[in-house]
Amino acid sequence: MTFAKPLPNYLVQRYYGWQATVYEQNKSWYRRLASDGQHPRAMVISCCDSRVHVTSIFGADQGEFFIHRNIANLVPPYCPDGNQHGTSAAVEYAVTALKVAHIIVLGHSGCGGVQGCVDMCNGHAPHLEEKSSFVGRWMDILRPGYERIKDLPQDQQPNALEKQAVIVSLQNLMSFPFVKAAVENDMLSLHGLWNDIGEGKVEQYLGEAGGFTQV
Repeated sequence: MTFAKPLPNYLVQRYYGWQATVYEQNKSWYRRLASDGQHPRAMVISCCDSRVHVTSIFGADQGEFFIHRNIANLVPPYCPDGNQHGTSAAVEYAVTALKVAHIIVLGHSGCGGVQGCVDMCNGHAPHLEEKSSFVGRWMDILRPGYERIKDLPQDQQPNALEKQAVIVSLQNLMSFPFVKAAVENDMLSLHGLWNDIGEGKVEQYLGEAGGFTQV
């Protein structure tokens, strides 16, 4: 039994338009991508938020970025417990198989997942505290970051925690042995960014001393 429905017509029409224009004008490039496989230069870990358009921000071509998206662009700590870990699997594949030169963690303004974490940690979202909440348990990854900003006024906490999500993810990346080894051998570099969606600006994390500064 299947529950799949036909694709909405507006998407079908957009596909036909893409196939007749973009694909047709670049057919040889697409066939080369298909035959040669992927060789991305960087992995980007970004939020699922539909407003975060990674390839547009950096003007990237197909095949240039290995992109993994999840709620609040988080990377969990290394945990080889034999269970299923989508983000960790993506990191492992990017570093050990694709051998990317860069991993970019891209946070953003107005993140709903981060706001949920703020609400949960302030006791305003009991539904996220439930063990059955996938979002709540995923946002537990960010609790160490919340501890660092919990004394800020509540209206400042979401923005501060969005940037902590980037920092926590960078710290957790270094808990993966193959990431740590690649970084120490100068085969991989880690980067933390935060995108202000409304202003079209990107800030980069320069470490504890430098904090986030405009790119």
